[in-house]
Amino acid sequence: MNDAAVKSGTREIAVEEVLPHSPETIWKALTTGDLITRWLGMPTTGFEAVQGKRFTFQTTPAGKWDGRIRCEVLEVVPNERLVYSWQSGHADNVGYGSPLDTLVTWVLARVEHGTRLGLVHSGFVLPNNDTAFRNMSAGWKKVVPGIGALVTDEVSSKKLN
Repeated sequence: MNDAAVKSGTREIAVEEVLPHSPETIWKALTTGDLITRWLGMPTTGFEAVQGKRFTFQTTPAGKWDGRIRCEVLEVVPNERLVYSWQSGHADNVGYGSPLDTLVTWVLARVEHGTRLGLVHSGFVLPNNDTAFRNMSAGWKKVVPGIGALVTDEVSSKKLN
């Protein structure tokens, strides 16, 4: 994300949930490509929890935007913190598919009954990113608890532990 995007006039989405699993188990869900695809609901290509690694998500195209979200892993502290850039859109689009240059930060903290999982998606420049901010605010509020549900299912079927 560029310096201009972190100055005033930007908004962020913050969601926090306590999940009944260890940070190590939640970390696996956040850093395993096929699990990311399942909890996020978008195909994920090339993800690895390695600083500098580039990867993509694919969603519905709009106008001149191909629907590809281009990301780069910026920070990795296993079982504690994961940060990646989130860039998408096209300059010719207004509303859905307009340019987006943001950061996604995941923070995991061990608590008495599991893990406090926090998400901050920051850098939405308003009014240009109004549509993305509105849609993603609602979306992340479903995704974060959905990670817990997915992990519970995976642990129950002994696929994840």
